Amino acid sequence: MERTKAILVDITKCIGCRSCEQACKEVHGFPKDTEAKLSTTALTVIEEHGDKYVRRMCMHCQDPACASACLVGALKKTALGPVTYDKSKCIGCRYCLVACPFSVPRYEWTKLVPYVKKCDMCAARQESGQAPACVEACPTGASIVGRRNAILEEAQRRVLNDPKYVKHIYGSEEAGGTSVFFISDVPFEKLGFVAPPQQPMPTLSAAALADVPTVVLVGGSLLAGIYWITERRNAVALAETRELSEKKS
Repeated sequence: MERTKAILVDITKCIGCRSCEQACKEVHGFPKDTEAKLSTTALTVIEEHGDKYVRRMCMHCQDPACASACLVGALKKTALGPVTYDKSKCIGCRYCLVACPFSVPRYEWTKLVPYVKKCDMCAARQESGQAPACVEACPTGASIVGRRNAILEEAQRRVLNDPKYVKHIYGSEEAGGTSVFFISDVPFEKLGFVAPPQQPMPTLSAAALADVPTVVLVGGSLLAGIYWITERRNAVALAETRELSEKKS
């Protein structure tokens, strides 16, 4: 029997109460202040897009790019569904920040011993039979959890049977599929959702490297890759610095 769990977020049911945010903060012992964007102390947030409220959190990819990029195995996809992080293994390379197609992981830039922070889908709670705190706290059923196949079937049922929904389940194909699905009555691109490739990110990089002659790989492609990674890391660092500045101001 399939053990993998998934979360379905129905944007049409979200009322913006932020109960999910506060439940997440309580479970992790974070300050209860409201934050507009994902941060090291806000692992799920509600964004406002007109009259729509949209949750942001880790998508828990089926084949996570962050885990593939991690040099020491600090990130891994568990059999239950969550992508978890082991800070005892982390060396602070921050390649996970670069690799994530959804720009989810955050880094504790201001701490003496910094770590990566991201939603772990309440892995420990799920192992003990409890629902993720965010799902348990939702008063309208905008977020539900269950076995991945059943959750995907429920999302398909709603989308097919109710004409108000956009005929797509976000997360069913993106980045090779995820363990968090969204359904909406507004096109996802209008709600700030990114459009990553449908293939798993690690598969794409592996296929590309397999087709490149060794001499080219060692030469230009390797240098180009290093340049891209460096630029991406700098961009991520700049974005995080701006977020910190905005918080202080």
